[in-house]
Amino acid sequence: MKRILLVEDEAQIQKLVKMNLEIEGYEVIAHDDGHNVLHTLESEHIDLIILDLMLPDIDGIQILEQVRLRYSEIAVLIVSARDASADRILGLKSGADDYLTKPFNLEELILRVERLIQRTQPSDPIQVDSYNFGVNKINFSTYEATGQNGNFTLTHKEALLLKMLIERKNEVVSRQQILQNVWGYDVYPSTRTIDNFILSFRKYFEEDQKHPKYFISVRGVGYKFVSQENG
Repeated sequence: MKRILLVEDEAQIQKLVKMNLEIEGYEVIAHDDGHNVLHTLESEHIDLIILDLMLPDIDGIQILEQVRLRYSEIAVLIVSARDASADRILGLKSGADDYLTKPFNLEELILRVERLIQRTQPSDPIQVDSYNFGVNKINFSTYEATGQNGNFTLTHKEALLLKMLIERKNEVVSRQQILQNVWGYDVYPSTRTIDNFILSFRKYFEEDQKHPKYFISVRGVGYKFVSQENG
C-alpha cells in the first residue's frame, strides 16, 4: 500500500482529501502544520507528499526546500490557494513535481497523485542470486560469502541489504528505500544501525576500510555499491 503524507491546515479539506485517498487504497498520514513533517519522513516510509503552502507555523516552500535536501526521491504535489504564475513557478523551481491550485476537483487530484507515484517508482532492478567482485564472492541463496579474510556466513538482514545495493549497483539507494525493502514499513532502525551494516560490509569486503572502493556513503542521501564488474 502506498503511503501519502498530507500537510493541510484546513480541517474540511484535509478530511475530504484523506477520506477519498483512503477510498482509492492509499494510506494517509495527515498533519495540519509543518512542525512534524521532517520527523515523519525520518520515521515513516512516504511515497508522496501533498503540501499546502499557507501553513500556520511555516511557509510550505521552506518545508519543500528542506525535503528536497534530504529526500529527493519522494514526489511532492503542492495544493495551494496561491494561484499566481509566480507562485507556481516558485513551487516548481523549489522542487515540487506538480502544482494544483485551490479550489480543485477531487478526481483531478487523485489522478495527479496516481501519475506522480507511478512516475517516481524506481525501475525494476536486475535480480542476482550470486555476485563476485574482486576477490569477494556472495551466494544469496545460501548466505555464504568470501571476503578479505576468508569464508563466512551473512545474516539475513546483511544478505537483504547487500542484495539490494548490488542489484542497484552504481545507483544511490536512499535510506527510505533501504528501510522499506529491508526492514519493512513498521519496524525502523536508527540511521546509525544502517551505518553499522555499511561498516561491516567494508570490513568484510574492502581492502582499505578507510578508503572504500565498493561501499560508498552519499552524505544526507544514502549509500551506493560501486562496481564495473558483471558479477
